Amino acid sequence: MSKIWKKAIEIPAGVEVQINGSLVNVKGPKWQLSHTFVKGVNIKIEDNHAITSVDSEDQRNLRGLSRTLLSNMIVWVTHGYEKKLLLTGVGYAVKMEGNKFIFSLGFSHKVNFDIPQNIQTKVEQDAKWNFIITFNGIDKQYLGEYAAKVKALKKPEPYKGKWLRYFDEVIKLKPGKAAKK
Repeated sequence: MSKIWKKAIEIPAGVEVQINGSLVNVKGPKWQLSHTFVKGVNIKIEDNHAITSVDSEDQRNLRGLSRTLLSNMIVWVTHGYEKKLLLTGVGYAVKMEGNKFIFSLGFSHKVNFDIPQNIQTKVEQDAKWNFIITFNGIDKQYLGEYAAKVKALKKPEPYKGKWLRYFDEVIKLKPGKAAKK
């Protein structure tokens, strides 16, 4: 059984945590977030540390969840989160126009993909002419879902090495028919 709920959360300098009943507001140097916790979850601030607890043993499954949610909120408002995608392949390209991506993924048409307001994006090209798409945002879950939707536009092609993948993802190339001979 996890004991993560027993660890106190350190509140860094420049971050304000305000508790109003079950509503918690966290304000940092970059962003501001608020979350309403379930009734019965108690949050106390002592010496720049936040401590979570629950009222009854019936809610013991909420101890670790509430601690992790509060910890993530503090990280989100200070640093944010980042996801990177790598677009590799001859003829594959991406560019940003306004609040849209325009992908060229080997289809007969260009693929337009909207960029949400709460995600900051950047497209770069490395020395090998691969495109690196960087997503920054404060909500880890929403950022991951959006990156997964973009990645799902083109499945990996393991024979030629054309794909849209996460930056740290490793996909092994298959040898193909020539390896049989």
